[in-house]
Amino acid sequence: MKISRALLDEIIAHALEEAPNECCGMISGRDGRATEVFRARNEMASPLAYSVHPQDLFRITQTIEERGEELAAIYHSHTKSPPEPSQTDINLAANWPDPLYVICSIADRDAPQVRAWAIRDGAVTEVDLEVE
Repeated sequence: MKISRALLDEIIAHALEEAPNECCGMISGRDGRATEVFRARNEMASPLAYSVHPQDLFRITQTIEERGEELAAIYHSHTKSPPEPSQTDINLAANWPDPLYVICSIADRDAPQVRAWAIRDGAVTEVDLEVE
């Protein structure tokens, strides 16, 4: 997935602002390119898990559809672990197999790491984030 530095920085900023809790949100896209980051509320307000607030989920998916774009990715942060899907992340992806999963680790707040994953049928494959 291609993503601009500005959009990537928005995800990192969101992760840092929500700490110690995990942040979450969605990324719209078109033709393999991220077009916008939509922040969402983490309904769980937890440092260990996330759930996109239902009102935000509805609003964001409606906006993406109205623009004729696609839900390119769902993002969230890991506050104390690497940017790799946990078993909980893998289980949640069963409900949303099409979008990518972008994880921002702020375990080292001075050097956040962001990686992307395809999670389909329990299989996890890293996907290149091409920062423009």
